[in-house]
Amino acid sequence: MAEDDTTSMEVDTPATTTTTTKRTKANPHVTPSASAETASKHPDMELAQKIHRLQMISSSKLSHEEASLPSNYADIVMSEIGGPEVENPSLYEHLKDTVVSAYVDNAGEEVTLLDDQTLTDMGIAHKKTLSELEKKVEEARESAGDMEVLSARFDVARFAAKSLSKEEALKAYEDIVALPKLSSGKTIDAIMESARVASFHGDTKTNTELVDKAVKMANDGGDWDRRNRLKVYNAISKLLGRDVKASASLFIDCIATFSCTELCSYTDFIVYTIITNILHLPRTEIKEKIVDGPEILSIVKDIPVVYKLVVALYECDYKTYLTTMVELQPILIADRFLQPHSGYLMRELHVLGYKQFLDSYKSVTLDSMASSFGVGPSFLDLQLSRFIAAGRLTAKIDKFGGVVETNRPDLKNAQYRDMIQHGDLLLNRIQKLARVVDL
Repeated sequence: MAEDDTTSMEVDTPATTTTTTKRTKANPHVTPSASAETASKHPDMELAQKIHRLQMISSSKLSHEEASLPSNYADIVMSEIGGPEVENPSLYEHLKDTVVSAYVDNAGEEVTLLDDQTLTDMGIAHKKTLSELEKKVEEARESAGDMEVLSARFDVARFAAKSLSKEEALKAYEDIVALPKLSSGKTIDAIMESARVASFHGDTKTNTELVDKAVKMANDGGDWDRRNRLKVYNAISKLLGRDVKASASLFIDCIATFSCTELCSYTDFIVYTIITNILHLPRTEIKEKIVDGPEILSIVKDIPVVYKLVVALYECDYKTYLTTMVELQPILIADRFLQPHSGYLMRELHVLGYKQFLDSYKSVTLDSMASSFGVGPSFLDLQLSRFIAAGRLTAKIDKFGGVVETNRPDLKNAQYRDMIQHGDLLLNRIQKLARVVDL
């Protein structure tokens, strides 16, 4: 084949893949994206969510009923991992040795598993497939152009992401990034797909490093499409690092231009957007962007609990708000991105509700406040005491009178104290500088 038209990889020509991606009917809420259309289907992040739910059930943190899952859920998940769509023996063996054994003990359900010989044969077949794919890379390098080499390299990496271990997949994507004359767009694509590999296997540290690298490249010269998709990658990375405020801003920014379906579904994306932004958006913006947001209203029937929570808070229906929080907890635990922070999020939601209520009063009786939240005075007393002691609520409790008194911080006095402190610091630095000059 002549090489005169194919010796440069500066043109962002979509790479062909041996892994065919099944295209479903277009989601009206998802913005069409050229780079998202060519993104690999694997690793399948929905499968990662299924594995997470299986882990939660096996550790007794979640029940089948709470997550609305069938009793044979382990059979379904393991069949998918060992089936023709994935065929990942290393992942299968890992879950078989860790999660499934605990699942059988806790759930009391027997699981039908592939035998060791079948998994061994699968591994041998994968080695043969990998060898054939590597051979195609060499053939493309010898007789074709750079774009054919890139396409062959993507085939290797995407096969590894689907059916091999995390280490093998990350190494395959590193080989793509190391190719000469690789365009910035294809480099970002490879880094984003490798970030998904790290995220799929729960390697938060590597995922964060890769996402940060891709964001830096996109800011230096990436196109709008990739920068838009990277916002979702970055938002979830920030969420995993518990930088909820930063993730909330990123989520709300791309709510109308979401196209990152390879990372999460649109419904899950809206859930992340609501949960993070309810903690940080001003009340007026909650009304405009969430309660009355057209994108959210279009799928409100799919997220009844999460939407009911934000509406109850906005309408000051604190009894419904607290009741809905009980319904929300299994939803947080069932999601692999929210579960590590479920305790933190529940605590912050409690603080948010109590703070909003107390901001309306100079003082209020414990009995009245407890009645508004639908809880007992002793329970409320215990919760408020903890939050007040931790400095999360500016209030004090009069145990004798059964009254909660709010202590609104004086903004002018606070600004005055800050000015004095900064002034003292500046004077100290000037004095140190003067002594150095005198010497």
